[in-house]
Amino acid sequence: MTSESTFISLMRAMAPDPAARNLLDDCAVISLGSETVILTHDMMAEGVHWLPNADPADVAWKLVASNLSDLAAKGANPLGVLLGFMLGDDKWDRAFAAGLETALTHFGVALLGGDTVANRGDKRALGLTAIGTATCIPVPSRGGALPGDLVYVTGTLGDALAGFELIEAGFDEVGPLAKAYNRPEPRLAEGRLLAPLVNAMMDVSDGLLLDTERLASASKVEIAIDLARIPLSPTYVSYRGDALESRLQAGSWGDDYQLLFTVAPHTEVTAAATQVGYVREGAGLSLFDGETRLALPSSLGYQHH
Repeated sequence: MTSESTFISLMRAMAPDPAARNLLDDCAVISLGSETVILTHDMMAEGVHWLPNADPADVAWKLVASNLSDLAAKGANPLGVLLGFMLGDDKWDRAFAAGLETALTHFGVALLGGDTVANRGDKRALGLTAIGTATCIPVPSRGGALPGDLVYVTGTLGDALAGFELIEAGFDEVGPLAKAYNRPEPRLAEGRLLAPLVNAMMDVSDGLLLDTERLASASKVEIAIDLARIPLSPTYVSYRGDALESRLQAGSWGDDYQLLFTVAPHTEVTAAATQVGYVREGAGLSLFDGETRLALPSSLGYQHH
């Protein structure tokens, strides 16, 4: 089966418009007069992004949140969304609709339209397009990191991983870990604060290590990440511990929806974030545990195949 990166490379020749950013970013950026419009589209598939027994309201929330997270990485103000929905079981559809209303109300975002289809398959696939306006020009991209920059990540990593494991194991009440997996909070406010300061920024959806490698590739630099600096929540540590393997898992699983960004040294970072590495001349990702260089794991994060 074709990999995600291979398919995107097939599309790149079809996207010469500067708004597409050479398909190296999560969003399209279009200048329209005095406004700059930000567009993004994310999909979710049953069995990949949610478990078969998932609450449809949680699925709706996560679909909205994952798209708004892309806007957050551009420092954008969300305007609205377009929904692509696959019809199926009536009870599931109604629960999804109620959850969608809850999510849109929570984030203050309007439903502007979309499309529905029916399919004979037993697996659902859903899509959402989110539209926003830029609050800062130039709009941050993955491609601006410079040698000497410091690398930061907002929040903590790994809670969604722990929540998924507990839910999959059959635990019904797993508190904040389940919430981190089922109902992530896109860092919209942080994105607006950081946009004027950063040289590069993206959201962490497929794992810190994989997304760092993508940012390094887009910026044509090397980024060194120190696993000892990865921020973990007390709840995650109480569940999985604070050993190197636990930190590696937190950095390579995904679903965190935090912001990964680089800034010049001595920049006053105005959002809660932790320095996890630095940028230097070179290419790709390098990994450390303090002063000890580590071999890269076989998997840096989640990629579709």
